[in-house]
Amino acid sequence: MANVTVPDISSSAKDCQTYGVEVDKFHTRLLRVSLALEESREYWEQMTLTTPKEGRAELAFENRWFGSKSMARVQRLLAEFGHRYDAYPEAIATLIQWQPNDLTTRQNICHWHLQLSDPMYRAFSSTFLEARRSQYEAKIDRDIVARWVTQNIAAQWTRQWASATVLRMATALITCATAAGLCKRAGTQRTLAYPKVTDAALTYWVYFLRSLQYQGTVLKNPYFMSVGLSDRFLEQRLGQLDALTFSRMGDLYEFDWRYADLQSWAATLSEFELKK
Repeated sequence: MANVTVPDISSSAKDCQTYGVEVDKFHTRLLRVSLALEESREYWEQMTLTTPKEGRAELAFENRWFGSKSMARVQRLLAEFGHRYDAYPEAIATLIQWQPNDLTTRQNICHWHLQLSDPMYRAFSSTFLEARRSQYEAKIDRDIVARWVTQNIAAQWTRQWASATVLRMATALITCATAAGLCKRAGTQRTLAYPKVTDAALTYWVYFLRSLQYQGTVLKNPYFMSVGLSDRFLEQRLGQLDALTFSRMGDLYEFDWRYADLQSWAATLSEFELKK
C-alpha cells in the first residue's frame, strides 16, 4: 500500500503529478445544463474510451443515448459533459468502468463534478450556503440567491447582467442544489439540508483528489464542506473506509492507500457489483 504523510496545506502547492485542474474561470453553462443526474448516468453507460469525438453527437442521437432528446440538446449535453467528466481522464475512465447504479452515489458524484467545473456553483454550494446555515432560519429563495449572484458576478464580468439573466441563474443554482440534496422545497423557499454521502462516493472523491490540482486540502475543501463533511466528522468517515487507512496527529495526516489509483479501486467495486 502507498503511504503518504502530508501537512494540511493547499493542494496546489504540493509537488506532485496531477491529471486535472479545478476550473476557476466563471461561465454561464449552468443556465443550459443543470445537475443532469440521469443524463450523466446514461453518458457513463454509453461512452467508451475509444468513442471518437468526431461524430459523437450523431452517434449519441441515432442510438438514443439520452432518449428522445433533440440533436441540439444532445450536442449541448455532450459539450457540457466534456467539461465535467472528459476533462479528467482518470475520472471518466473510472465512471465508464464502474457505472455506479446507486442513486445517492450518483447524486454525490454529479454534484462534486459540477462544483469542479463551475466556480459559481462551487462558491454557491459551499461558501454561500454554509453562511446561510449559520443563520436563525437556514432557508433560501430566488430573491436571496439573486442578490448573491449580483454581488458575486460583479468582480467577474465587466458588463452587468440583466435582471432576467440574474433570476435565471438564481433559479438554476437552486435547482441544482435541490437535485444534489443540499436543500428541500418548503413552499416558495428552500430549507437547507445536507445530503447522505455514501462510502463509495466518498472513496471515489478522496482517490480522485489525489491527482487533482485544487484550492484547499483533502480535509478542508468546498467539495466536502458543501455536503457537511468537515473536521472530526470527516475524519471519522475517512477512518471507516475500506479502501484506505487514515490517521492524523496535529497538522499532519496520513493515508495508507489500499489501491494504486482510482481505476484500480473501481475495478474491485465492479467485480463485487457483478456478483450481486
